[in-house]
Amino acid sequence: MLSKPGEVLVRVLAVAGLTAAAVLAGQGARAGDGQGVRGDTGHGVRAGMARDAEYGTRGGMAREAERGVGAGAGQETERGVGTGAGQEAERGVGTGAGQEAERGVRAGAGRTARADGGERILFRFKDSRITESSGLAVSPTGKDVYYTHNDSSAGPVFFAVGPDGRTRATFTLRGAASRDWEGMAASIDPRTGRGVLWFADIGDNLEGAWPDISVYRVAEPTALNDAVVPAVRYRFRYEDGGHNAEGIMVHPLTGRLHIVTKQFAGAVYQAPKQLRTDRVNVLRKVGSAPIMATDAAYAPDGSSFVIRTYFSATVYRAPGEQIARVTMPELRQAESITYTRDGRYLLTGSEGSRSPVYRVPLPREVLDEAAPEPTSARRQAASTPTSGTPGDPAPTPVAAVKTGADGGGADTGVPISAVLLWLAIAAGATGVIALIARRTR
Repeated sequence: MLSKPGEVLVRVLAVAGLTAAAVLAGQGARAGDGQGVRGDTGHGVRAGMARDAEYGTRGGMAREAERGVGAGAGQETERGVGTGAGQEAERGVGTGAGQEAERGVRAGAGRTARADGGERILFRFKDSRITESSGLAVSPTGKDVYYTHNDSSAGPVFFAVGPDGRTRATFTLRGAASRDWEGMAASIDPRTGRGVLWFADIGDNLEGAWPDISVYRVAEPTALNDAVVPAVRYRFRYEDGGHNAEGIMVHPLTGRLHIVTKQFAGAVYQAPKQLRTDRVNVLRKVGSAPIMATDAAYAPDGSSFVIRTYFSATVYRAPGEQIARVTMPELRQAESITYTRDGRYLLTGSEGSRSPVYRVPLPREVLDEAAPEPTSARRQAASTPTSGTPGDPAPTPVAAVKTGADGGGADTGVPISAVLLWLAIAAGATGVIALIARRTR
């Protein structure tokens, strides 16, 4: 039995935890539709959080702290959110001159770039089979062709979609499996000039349950007719143990593949320069990533890359070198991001039936900062010793790639209020369970 002081402590913990949870939920929860905090059951236990428990808290911990933010221009208003340019209101993030308010974590230079309300819905998926669009890529060779695939348990299938959102062709990968497809990328083979599509079977809900993960390489179909296409499978493992991941990106100039993990302490991992099919390729950590990253993509010129989270997107010059966070439209469950072929816009999508794909213009200051360096600057950077591999653009010196709890100033991806909400719920639940156990002894 608990001592009197112990019983008092448990009661205090329960009351404090539940009170904090109620206060934080009121700040972070959806303002206006009374649907509460979305839970997340996903396809199992996804890193201890549930995937989208249809407007409840089925999984116990909320994935999105439903921020009640403004819908802005072109945003969905079906959830009772307000309008206006305050896209980051009620997340503890200031608007002002694009400076982020103190959220308990630093985000690089603390700069948030806004797209001036220019985002708009490019199209909605019309195909009833596309219910969990988890990856998105623009055809590197065809005009107005967009590729997507469903999440796990949907088979090794991808869709070619036109600018009206209608499916133009469906392709099945021969000899491939679909354990947990979470992302895709597109590139061009420099030897042939043909497009290449990459499909990432990298989801791992149990953070290391699988001995290895797989990425499939497919030559982009030359005709938009339903077909079965051959795929080359590459197996990977992380140098430091298993991780859950949803982001894949391929450097457009070098063809170097990168995986971005989806964790509270996320990271960017780089694949070997030459991939092997006869052995497991080792992924090595090269930088940190925002909390709970859901996708990533390189700019078409390779000068920068973007990482998407549930709340925003962050553009980087290199791992550890953040340029700015870019505000994103509100989505039911932000899962994908890619660049348009001209590199001036980001496309971002969501899971769900008839889900939208938004086109978000990159702010001018981000485009200017992400522009390739002059040749002389590149030569000077190339002469600086780094931890990179010959043949790749000069990466960030090791000392500049910071990891750890503070993220080295990297984008955290999740508002501190959401983190506090989760912790408060956990504390309250612990106290309640302890009280119940005490009374039933």
